[in-house]
Amino acid sequence: MEIQPGERVKVTFWHAMGGVAGEAVQRLVDQFNSSQDKVEVEAVYQGTYDDALQKLRAAGSDGPTIMQVYEIGSRFMIDSGMITPMQNFVDADGFSIDDFEPNILGYYTFDGRLYSMPFNTSTPIVYYNKDAFREAGLDPERPPRTFEEFKEYARKLTVTQGGETRYGASIALYGWFFEQFLAVQGAHYVDNDNGRSARATKAIINSPEGERFVTWLKEMVDEGVAINLGRRTADTQAAFSSGQVAMTLDSTAALGNILNGVGDKFEIGTAFLPRPEGAAEGGVIIGGASLWITNTKPLKEQWAAWEFVKWLTTPEVQAEWSIATGYFPVRKAAYDQQILKDWHAQRPQFTTAIEQLRASPLSTVTQGAVIGTFPQARQIVEAAMESVVLGQATAAEALNAAAAEITKGIEDYNRTTQ
Repeated sequence: MEIQPGERVKVTFWHAMGGVAGEAVQRLVDQFNSSQDKVEVEAVYQGTYDDALQKLRAAGSDGPTIMQVYEIGSRFMIDSGMITPMQNFVDADGFSIDDFEPNILGYYTFDGRLYSMPFNTSTPIVYYNKDAFREAGLDPERPPRTFEEFKEYARKLTVTQGGETRYGASIALYGWFFEQFLAVQGAHYVDNDNGRSARATKAIINSPEGERFVTWLKEMVDEGVAINLGRRTADTQAAFSSGQVAMTLDSTAALGNILNGVGDKFEIGTAFLPRPEGAAEGGVIIGGASLWITNTKPLKEQWAAWEFVKWLTTPEVQAEWSIATGYFPVRKAAYDQQILKDWHAQRPQFTTAIEQLRASPLSTVTQGAVIGTFPQARQIVEAAMESVVLGQATAAEALNAAAAEITKGIEDYNRTTQ
């Protein structure tokens, strides 16, 4: 839809990027606004992802033209009836998405159609202290690849001196990590191919793969080679940066913070997530958020929003965004930009993230689960993990109860939205 000469269409963009990422969003918006005279974007920070989604629900037609929503809000957005699928704009504009990373597009593709545009994308990786590896007689260029190796390394890395213990590892009891460790073992989170071949009806997290992961965590904590620091990655990140733990898990987007936190105290290595010996072939699931265009605004405004979204996906902008935030570029051509090549040369740790993403076969396992109650499900899983690690329940007991509770939530959601 053509915007007339002399006309400037205003577009509102609600986002949940605070801090450095929020500043990067505003910089990009300012660049876009000054690069052309047809569309003016106003970016409005709405707090956390949860806060932003609550505000969208309450706003109705007073909401934004473009909405940033975390990946686990996708089912809700599709069911909300308030969005125009991104595929509509892609098709009508003859826009090619061939250069986009398939594993990133895969998450936001439902029934073969792209519903939203990936914006800030990350995966978890292992961060480890190379100096501690050397001290323990471990090869700093050969991180652990299996659960068994990870536990063995954690034993060798755990040292007590003068009443102070450096632990081999600490992994936050974070629902996102649980989802990843199901996926690296080739297991689904919910039925019907993770809710992608048909609407999910029940949680299947109480699988051998789910039990194996939670049991592995508990065994390391019980043995004293890993320390339980709770659910927040901010706490495990601080423990790693201070040298209190030698291995941890965190988002690829945390790399900048971790490099700053560690400084020159020790050399940082990064690695793929480990998997149990003999586990089925799987891979990681992307996290982060995507951009949705709402249908509550006039078509002209929606098309103006598309112009901004399209601009954001250009290789130059993607390279700039990745450098500013640590998120993945959504398209391969961004890696050909000299500024990104230079940045990666200074931060070779980020290469691990790209390799792990591309080594993950695209399937309904690595596309991730699609349920309308995902935020609540994540909390339920975290409570279950906690109860196992604290010795209050066995892995089977905790995951059976969690699966039943998540299933009830899915059933209630499906009843009210179908």
